[in-house]
Amino acid sequence: MKRTSLLSILAIVAAALLPLAANSQGFLYHLRHREKTETPEVNEPSPYKYDAYVGFGYTSLNQVNGSRYGLMGAELAVTRYWGKHLGLFADGAAYVHPVSSPVVVGLTQSPTVDMVLFGPVFEAKLYGNFSLFGRGLLGGEHTGGFNQSPNISLAGGVGVGMDYKLSQRLLLRAAGDDIASSFTLINPQSYYSPHRTRSSRATFGVVYKF
Repeated sequence: MKRTSLLSILAIVAAALLPLAANSQGFLYHLRHREKTETPEVNEPSPYKYDAYVGFGYTSLNQVNGSRYGLMGAELAVTRYWGKHLGLFADGAAYVHPVSSPVVVGLTQSPTVDMVLFGPVFEAKLYGNFSLFGRGLLGGEHTGGFNQSPNISLAGGVGVGMDYKLSQRLLLRAAGDDIASSFTLINPQSYYSPHRTRSSRATFGVVYKF
């Protein structure tokens, strides 16, 4: 009699606990599924394929003989990205304002520099909102406002930069490049006498993704 009562009680307890166990399993499954669906993806590719850059720029003036100063100006660029890391950019820059006067020792003219460059970009996330990129550059450079021959040259080089993410679309950018070109080092002269020079440039500005 006691054994039958004990078995009945155990059966009742088991029957009562069975729905609770089933509900617990369902809750655990739901929780695991929720964690998987709500966990933010790391290093997801940006939904934007393009970015446009505008910024303040500086370039040295090594292609002008006797120069001890640089020029200030503006830089514009557009980049098209494929995936998270690789892109192709087009860059245009104009430097017309001398950092200090005189631009060239003993020279009353005011040289200017214009650049149009293209190249690949490789970008990678660095830490937090910071990302780092490297780029190759190839195009042309023009030195104006100065009696120089030639005044247009093939130009190219390499550069590095860093972006800081302010929002999904807006970033701050700082970058520096080393640009090689061929210009005469004897000015003024009327004959063609190119020499390879290297000029550094730096830029700081804003990026908008779209």
